[in-house]
Amino acid sequence: MPSITSFLLFAGAALLMALTPGPNMVYLISRSLCQGRAAGVMSWLGVVLGFTVHMVCAAVGLTALFMAVPLGYELLKFAGALYLLWLAWQAVRPGSRSPFEARDLPAESPRKLFTMGLLTSVLNPKVAIFYLSVLPQFISPEAGSVLAQSLLLGTTQVCIGATVNLLVTLSAASIAAWFARNRLWLIVQRYLMGVVLGALAIKLMGQHRNAV
Repeated sequence: MPSITSFLLFAGAALLMALTPGPNMVYLISRSLCQGRAAGVMSWLGVVLGFTVHMVCAAVGLTALFMAVPLGYELLKFAGALYLLWLAWQAVRPGSRSPFEARDLPAESPRKLFTMGLLTSVLNPKVAIFYLSVLPQFISPEAGSVLAQSLLLGTTQVCIGATVNLLVTLSAASIAAWFARNRLWLIVQRYLMGVVLGALAIKLMGQHRNAV
């Protein structure tokens, strides 16, 4: 099993990624504002199932594959760092919008809300990159079963991501209203997000396998 230090570092990385606005957060905020908390929670359930799909896929084979093939791991790590840099640029580029500025969405049935939440999560490249580029760095074959480590760390990410997204879903109206009254902080939020993502990308590119 991972050491306590490694586990806490992973939990911190998972929390950082969860707090970084992406497709899931944008969708949940917009859905909650346009159709209410109940619709937001139904969409959130789909998002959480999507997290679980990513976690299971990584646990049953992808993590072990990239830990076993150094070139594949390095290429995927590089791709993940490039994607994080792209997210950073999207946050700070001229004309970009904060995810706390909700999009208008039409009302949908509970079944469609759940399905759309699931698809948004499954197709979210931020989650996929996290599992394929960040999670393997916290797994060491010498520490025991790779599958067991993947399940432990993956479950931790699911719990952290689900909690953060639920809090955002339930407080979407308050968050949006606060930012509407303090629009300067929309700009601060975007640039802070860009700096954090850029720093994480640079750190990811400089790390070696089994570094933690």
